[in-house]
Order: sequence, then structure tokens, then C-alpha cells
Amino acid sequence: MVRKPPSRPSARAAIIGLAAGLAIAAVVNHRLARKAEQDNPPAGSFLTVKGVRLHYVERGSGEPVVLLHGNGSMIQDFESSGLVDLAARKYRVIVLDRPGYGHSDRPRNTIWTPGAQADLIHDALERLGVTRATVLGHSWGCSVAVALADRYPALVSGLVLASGYHYPTARLDVVGMAAPAVPIVGDVIRYTVSPILSRLIWPILMRKIFGPQAVPEKFAGFPKAMAVRPSQIRASAAESALMIPDALVARDAYPRLGMPVAIITGAEDRLVDPDRQSARLHGDIPHSSFRRIPGAGHMIHQTATEAVMSAIEDVAPPHERPYRTGPPERRAAAVTGVGKAPPPERPCHSGR
Repeated sequence: MVRKPPSRPSARAAIIGLAAGLAIAAVVNHRLARKAEQDNPPAGSFLTVKGVRLHYVERGSGEPVVLLHGNGSMIQDFESSGLVDLAARKYRVIVLDRPGYGHSDRPRNTIWTPGAQADLIHDALERLGVTRATVLGHSWGCSVAVALADRYPALVSGLVLASGYHYPTARLDVVGMAAPAVPIVGDVIRYTVSPILSRLIWPILMRKIFGPQAVPEKFAGFPKAMAVRPSQIRASAAESALMIPDALVARDAYPRLGMPVAIITGAEDRLVDPDRQSARLHGDIPHSSFRRIPGAGHMIHQTATEAVMSAIEDVAPPHERPYRTGPPERRAAAVTGVGKAPPPERPCHSGR
């Protein structure tokens, strides 16, 4: 008697099984996202600008200082770093969750380029009575800060660009990072697979963005569960997709920046090449200052908070610079590369 080989599951059964697995993952991720929002309620206030609900924290008094976080981040990054408390000693500090991050909305009927975000933030600051401010951007937030300074030079009295990506380079990693932003397919990915993968690779990512330094204990206050929500993953993916084209467009704006500009970067940044980005920008903005923090990585506001505070003061109005982070000799020892440096070579290269 000849036995028939065991039948293989049909393609239909496999598809049904896959769909069921994705559905379960979506339900679990949705519940985890809601729990993250309940565990991390808004710490500040809200205002609605052009139909967009923005979450912001305001602290201190004096000349306004506006802090713009990077891709994948939120207000708690600046909060946990200690920079908000440090700056609030002498300034009126305003920190916003940019569209799609933290507790801020990100309507899908807008492509949230740096220019679009700059327009929104300008209107938000106007609502808050801010007519002149020092603006700091970190990482992707630098792109928004530059757009804000270029479009509204009367608003931005000084500009601090920390660990920014300013020039287009070959970036194969952007393709994978941008996948959740693709319509339909990306929606499926970010509701099912992306939150799980994000949790798994979180320790690796932290080592990269903080490296070569260790992740500081104070960063434990950053709500990882908020960062891996499907909604925030979409915002992060969309900004990854915009990173290179926006850097290409922004090059025309650099010569127009007439306000004081402070550029600060970690000398060992593993995410954004400090020579091909920040040092090159310093060469293209002759009146800018440049600080390269020895041994620091991408998250300089976390690991070199006092140096970043000093950079803020360097571009703030002169009569509002009473705070200094220690004696001059200690500040000088902590920072190298201050002042005008010769423009670096500009070959074609891969960067961030």
C-alpha cells in the first residue's frame, strides 16, 4: 500500500494565519500605546494652531529660549537631560513636542517638512506672546530651527545647532527607517511589526546614539514606551524619509542666517559625522562659533549639558548672559574647536 505524503498547508491557510498574527499584534500594540499615554500624562499645556494640537512645557522667566527635539524624541529628552532646569534659572524656556511626538498631533493632510513645522511653531510662539527668542535644535530639530530662522529672522535672535544633519549624503539606512511612512503597507508595519522590533533594538540604538559614552542614569526618565507607539513611529519614519531631500534644500538657507549662530557637536558622534556636517556648516556660516566636545556622541545635551547651556548663552542677547557653568578655565578645558576653523574638504561621502 502506497502512502500519500502528508499534505502541506495551503497558501490560503498560511495567509489566514499571517493575518491573524498581525491582527493580534496590532491589538496588543494599540493597548500598549494607550497604556504608555496613561502612564505618561501630559506634563505641560496645550494650544491648537491651525487645527493642530500642540503640547508644550514652559518654565522660568526672562528672554525666551525655545528647544526643539530630534527625530523620535519628545519633551522628556530635554527634561531628563537637565537642560530645561538649567536654562530656566535665567530664561523663559519653552519646549514643544513637535508634530507627531509626545502628546502633539500630526495630521496626515500635511507633509511635515522643516518649513511646515517652522510655520506652525512660529504661529504657536506668537500665540504665547513670543516675538523674539533664542532657538536651539538638536539633530533633526536643527532642520526645523534653521527653517524657522530663515523664514522668520525677526523672531530668532540667536540659533544653536546641536548634532545637526545639514548636508545630503548617501544613507542606505534611511530606506529601512522610512518604511513605516509608506501609505497602506507602512501602516500595517507600524501597527504590527515596528513596535516589537523597536523594543528589541532599543538597547542597540541607545548605545549608538550615546556612544562612545554610556547611557547616563538620568536618561532613565525618558519614556521608551511612548517612543515606540505606532503614531510616533510614523512621525519618525516620515522625518527619516525627508532627511536627505530637506538637507539638500536647506543648503541655500545657510548664507542667509544673519543672527548669531552657535554650532556644537560631539567629536565621536556615531550617527552624524561631525566633520562632514557641523564643521562644514561652520565653514559656510563665517560668523558662527563651533564647539567640538571631546569624547561625546550624538546626545550632547544629555552628556555635555553645561557646554550646550554655554552655547545658548553665547548667542542670547548680551544683557541676558549672567549664567556661566563654572570658571572660564574649566569651561575652556571642556571644549575644543571653539572659533573659526578652515572649511573641511568636501568630497562625496556617506555621512550620518
